[in-house]
Amino acid sequence: MRDRLHRQRADQRQNLDTNAQWLSRRLAENGLAVGWHTTLADDLDANIDAFRIASRRAKVILVTGGLGPTQDDLTREALAKAAGVDLVFDEASFERIKAMFVSRGRAMPERNRVQALFPVGAEPITNERGTAPGVWMNLGDAVIAAMPGVPSEMFAMFTASVLPRLLKLGLGGGVLIERKINTFGTGESHVEEKLFDITRRGHVPEVGITVSDAVISLRILARGATREEAEAQAGPVEAVIRGRLGALVFGEGDEGLQHAVLRLLKQRGLTLATAESITGGMIGQMLTDVPGSSDNFRGGVIAYTDAVKERALGVPPELIAAHGVVSGPVAEAMARGRANVWGRTSPSARRAWPGPAT
Repeated sequence: MRDRLHRQRADQRQNLDTNAQWLSRRLAENGLAVGWHTTLADDLDANIDAFRIASRRAKVILVTGGLGPTQDDLTREALAKAAGVDLVFDEASFERIKAMFVSRGRAMPERNRVQALFPVGAEPITNERGTAPGVWMNLGDAVIAAMPGVPSEMFAMFTASVLPRLLKLGLGGGVLIERKINTFGTGESHVEEKLFDITRRGHVPEVGITVSDAVISLRILARGATREEAEAQAGPVEAVIRGRLGALVFGEGDEGLQHAVLRLLKQRGLTLATAESITGGMIGQMLTDVPGSSDNFRGGVIAYTDAVKERALGVPPELIAAHGVVSGPVAEAMARGRANVWGRTSPSARRAWPGPAT
């Protein structure tokens, strides 16, 4: 079981689409709401179909990734086939690619020539930070901007080249702000029941519900001619949400449960140490990702095997045999063992050393 859980967590980390999240926020700041996110595998036909579908339902299509030199970089070819045109070689883009390699003191592999291919009618977008130029083109009634998947390259290209073009086309305007209220301790249906009147379709501002790892978030999307106007629209709705949900609300924006835990520890003058098994130190990592966590988080023991549970935390082997390694009684024994180890250290040792090495 524990190995399967670890594989699931690794798959989730590998598939996180941080580019789409970043782009959605930047677009919202400029009055452009995002209707769909689509994640594609390295399959040419699937990419072609996705671009054709997107061109029928959206005015703007932003693409990240698939512009590299390898055989699984399919964006250029898929865009050309979706538009029914050929790929043509752009000499100016090729010279910039070669110059990028020269500036880095490296020889350019011949394969990088493919990065200078563009669908007929498309316009290259200069990449100031990498070898992959972007692609600006029309597909039906939609405009497409394809950018590199490397975040630093995409951020720079979007900010310097893509966003100004979108605004020049009149596709933005006004301000769209998002306020995110995070809750924990009840189910999604219970939250919606308390907020049914403001989560209904057509409510202004729009209020949506999302769920991630048992955290239920309310997202308020407010539009206005200015930021002040949008904020004035969102403020009363946020007050209603907080008033009705009360203690279920633990944070806002990007705050996770780890932020709430550390905030409560600080308020109450308490410290925390952890004993983890199948989570493999994940809880400790979440806590130490928060700046200033060392004020209240002392450290942890990763007791992945039964032997470490027994030796480092004093978990009786008969308890494991009776209840199984993944069980409430064993988890409680681990916690008690960690507390006992922590309690045996002197105050000066507590400040300097979180516990015994395992």
